[in-house]
Amino acid sequence: MEYRRMGKTGLQLSVLSFGSWVTFHKQIEDTTADELMGIAYDNGINFFDNAEVYALGESEKMMGRVLKKKGWDRTSYVISSKAFFGWRGKENKPNQTGLSRKHLVEACNEALQRLQTDYLDLYFCHRPDKNVPIEEVVWTMNHLIQQGKVLYWGTSEWSGVEIMEAHRVAQQYGLIGPAMEQPQYNLFEREKLEKEYLPIFKNVGLGTTIWSPLASGLLTGKYNTGIPENSRLGLEGFDWLKDRWMAEEKINKVKSLSGLANRLGVTTASLSIAWCIKNPNVTTAILGATRKEQLLDNLKALDALPKLTSEVMTEIDDIMQTKPVQPEY
Repeated sequence: MEYRRMGKTGLQLSVLSFGSWVTFHKQIEDTTADELMGIAYDNGINFFDNAEVYALGESEKMMGRVLKKKGWDRTSYVISSKAFFGWRGKENKPNQTGLSRKHLVEACNEALQRLQTDYLDLYFCHRPDKNVPIEEVVWTMNHLIQQGKVLYWGTSEWSGVEIMEAHRVAQQYGLIGPAMEQPQYNLFEREKLEKEYLPIFKNVGLGTTIWSPLASGLLTGKYNTGIPENSRLGLEGFDWLKDRWMAEEKINKVKSLSGLANRLGVTTASLSIAWCIKNPNVTTAILGATRKEQLLDNLKALDALPKLTSEVMTEIDDIMQTKPVQPEY
């Protein structure tokens, strides 16, 4: 396993990590989660990602039960939560969502209870909140760090402008700014990490814990001939994912990518993940496997990484019909 420092912090994250977005509780139960987290940990993964909204709190409860059962040294792994959407679904009342001081503090306390831990290593603002002054957000996160409930705070799907505004406020008041961002990044989603965030990487430093490196499974090639039963895109309530990814143009690109993977002697999934972590501005790519075989294959991205020569990277860009994004300064 390779470990990378999270931006300009001293924290080291495994370049591959394990998350629980729609897998925990919706696709797998405790026994499988226990097995997969064990495989991940035994293979050097030290970061486990979660959020209040995942399975409406049940994902954190499941991860908490597994971590308690495993009894791993708490200093050997990193655990996260994210706040914004709330966990009560349609029953959310005012102040049970968003980035107000009230919700951030209460969501943090609830996450600690569900995960059965004394502190969160990483705590994310899951989306920007235009209804809350950025000063309130930064002060609240700084307060949680001072209390010892959070070690690092960050953002998820914020714009570069919003992240820099948080840093401006932090500098103005002598507070701790966001250390990491969790954006979507894969062969179909490249703009933020390859262009928009480049000035932040250069000027203040930013760790990235990218999600959906396989574009919700599309980049595994398993959807090349349709939607398999019990797959993520077949889940009830996730039609928006199907609408987003199941376009003929995207499927044809994945088929071509699968051809390249075969020539290289790797799977489409491991090639796609390796492509993500080839980017030095990616601290870690979050995996979301539901089966042992999937996870072991995803871990082979580390073996596929050396095969990504400049020629292969150019061929991938040609397949995706995307030129490498050039920064604008």
